Amino acid sequence: MTPKLFSELGLSPEILKAIDKLGFEQAAPIQAAAIPVLLTGKDIVGQSQTGSGKTAAFAIPAIEKTDVRDRSVQILILCPTRELAMQVCEEVHKLAFFKRGVIALPIYGGQSYERQLFGLRQGAQIIIGTPGRVMDHMRRGTLRLDKLKMVILDEADVMLNMGFREDIEFILQSTPATRQTVFFSATMPRPIRELIEKHAKTPENVRIEQSSMTVATVEQIYFEVDRRAKIDALTRLIDVHDLKLGIIFCNTKRMVDDLVEHLNTQGYSAEGLHGDLNQAQRDRVMNKFRKSGLEFLVATDVAARGIDVDDIQAVFNYDLPYDPEDYVHRIGRTGRAGRSGMAFSFVAGRELFQVRNIERFTNTRIQRGRVPSIAEVEEARANVLLDKVRATLQAGKFERQDHAVERLLEEGFDSTLVISALLHLLEGGESNASQPPAKTDERDRPQRPAPPRPTAPAPAAPKPFQRAPVKPAAPRPALAVAAPVAVIPSSKSPARPATSEPSAVTNPPNPPVTRPAKTPLPKKSVRAEMDHPAARQPVRRDYDDYEDQPGERPQQDAPPAAPATTHPAASRRTPDEMTRLWMSVGAEHGIAAGDIVGCILGETGLPTQTVGVVDIRERHTFVDVAAGSAHAIISKLKRAVIRGQRLKVKLA
Repeated sequence: MTPKLFSELGLSPEILKAIDKLGFEQAAPIQAAAIPVLLTGKDIVGQSQTGSGKTAAFAIPAIEKTDVRDRSVQILILCPTRELAMQVCEEVHKLAFFKRGVIALPIYGGQSYERQLFGLRQGAQIIIGTPGRVMDHMRRGTLRLDKLKMVILDEADVMLNMGFREDIEFILQSTPATRQTVFFSATMPRPIRELIEKHAKTPENVRIEQSSMTVATVEQIYFEVDRRAKIDALTRLIDVHDLKLGIIFCNTKRMVDDLVEHLNTQGYSAEGLHGDLNQAQRDRVMNKFRKSGLEFLVATDVAARGIDVDDIQAVFNYDLPYDPEDYVHRIGRTGRAGRSGMAFSFVAGRELFQVRNIERFTNTRIQRGRVPSIAEVEEARANVLLDKVRATLQAGKFERQDHAVERLLEEGFDSTLVISALLHLLEGGESNASQPPAKTDERDRPQRPAPPRPTAPAPAAPKPFQRAPVKPAAPRPALAVAAPVAVIPSSKSPARPATSEPSAVTNPPNPPVTRPAKTPLPKKSVRAEMDHPAARQPVRRDYDDYEDQPGERPQQDAPPAAPATTHPAASRRTPDEMTRLWMSVGAEHGIAAGDIVGCILGETGLPTQTVGVVDIRERHTFVDVAAGSAHAIISKLKRAVIRGQRLKVKLA
C-alpha cells in the first residue's frame, strides 16, 4: 500500500492540528485504509496486528461524526479490559483536544457507580467501556443508546475468548438498526465471523496483508531451560541486555506473586498485575509502570490486555501461553509503532512442540537461544560502564581533574592503573587498602592473630556479656584503618577477641552463659558519628549476632574511654520519621557500619542525616533511613556491590 499523509484523508482542521501536536504526519497502513471507509458510514471489519495503530483508525472517524451540540450518547466503544478502555479514552481525549465540546467517558467495572452516574448525567457523546458494566448501566436505565450512530468492538476476538459473547449480543440488539458497526481484531476466528454476519450490514473488509502475524521489528528467541532454572535465566538475560522496562507474562496468579517476590529479593523493581487486584491497586501499578517508576511488570494474559506503554524493551514469556493467539497479543506489547523490541520465551520439556505450533500459526520462525553464562553477564556490565564513560568523554560535559591525576602520577602510579582503579570504583567495587579481599569460606581462610597492643600487659579475655577494656585510640590521619573495637559475644556464637580485622575469628570454648541484670544502654547512632569532626575517617561498628527476642536489640560499642562494663540489650524502636531497611550483607561478609553508610551516601548523594542506626547481624543488616528517601535508596542500591557482594535491599 502506498503511504498516505493524514492531510490526504479528508480530516477536519481540528483533528489535523491534534495529530500534528502528537507528532504524527504519515498514516499507518490500517489507518490509511480504514479512516476513509468509516467516514462514508459503511460497516467495516478491520484486521491488523497488535500495535499497528488500530485505535486511531476508529477513534478519528468517531470524533469526526460526533455532534458537539448534542450531549446524548452517539459513539459506543467496547473493550475487553479496564486497562484498554482507559487507554482508548486517553487516545480519544488527545485526538479531540482542539474539537471543543467532545466529551469521552470511560465506564468499566471496579470503579464507583457514583462517579460514572455523575459523568452520564453531565452528558458524554463517546462512551468507552467494558461489556459487563455497559450492559449493567443499560439495564438500570442510566445509559440510553437510542441516538447511537456508531458502535465499535475493539479486540473483538479477546472479548469473545473472555466470555463476553452474550453481553455483546445484548448490547448490539439494543442499539438502533441504523447504527454503523465496526469490528477490529488481530485475529479472525469463527465466532467473530458469525457475529459479523449477524450484526453487520455488508461490511467492507480492511485487512493489512503481512507475511506474518507478528511484528517484524520484534526479535523472537526461545530458551530451553528447566523450570527450576527459569529465575536464573531471567535475571541473566535482564543483566546482559541491560533492560530497564519490560513485561513478564505468567499463566497463573500464584506464579505472578512468586516471581515478583523473587525479583524484588534479587534487587529488581517489579510488581504484579492479575485479576485478584482491586481497581485502585491496578491503577497504582499501571501508573507507576507508565511513568517508568517500575522496571518490570509481571502479569497474566487477562490483566495485561490493553497495556500500551512506550519503549517497552522486552517481553518475557515466563510461562508459554496455551493459545497461539495469546502469544501474538503478548509480544505485541513491544516493538510498537515501528520500534524494535525483544520477545524471550522459556520452554521446558514437551513445550517445545508448542513452539512449533506458534511458528505455524504466526508464519514466522522463532530462534533458539542459549542462556548467557556468568562471565558473559559480567562482560555485559563492563560494556555498559564503558559505554557510559565513552559517552561522557564524547560529550565533554565534565569537570577536569588534572591536579588530582598529576598528584597520583607524581606518586609513581601508572596511568593505566589509575584508570583501572577508577573503573573498579565506578562498578561498585571497594578500595582494598584498609580491608581484606571479598569474603571466602571461613574454613578456608587463614586465621590472623590480633595486632599487638601498644601497652602491656594485654587485657584479659572478656567475660560473657562483658566488654573488653579498650585503650583510647591516638589521633589518626584521615583514611586510616579504624581503631580496634570490642565485640560483645552472643549466646549463639563464641566470644571474639577485640581486633581490627573483622575476618579474624578465634573459637575458645563456650563458658556457661549467665545473663546479668538489664540496664538501659545510651543510644548512639551513626548519624552522630558522621557529624563528628573525625567523620572523614572510616566509621566502623560491629554488632553481635542475636535472636530477635522481644525487648532485645544489639548492643553498641562503648566510647573508647569507658571501662569494661556489662550492657544488657535494650529495646530499640525505629523513630517515626525513619524507615527500617533490610540489606543482604552482614558481619560474615566483613561489613562494617562505615561500609553501609558510605555506600548509601555515595550512591544516592543524600546528606549524612539521612542515615540513622546501622544494625549489623551475622548474615544481614538493618539500617534506619529517612522515611521520605527510603524508596529512592532502595532503587539506587539494588545493584550496588559491597566488599564483592551484590547488595539486595528491601523494606524490613
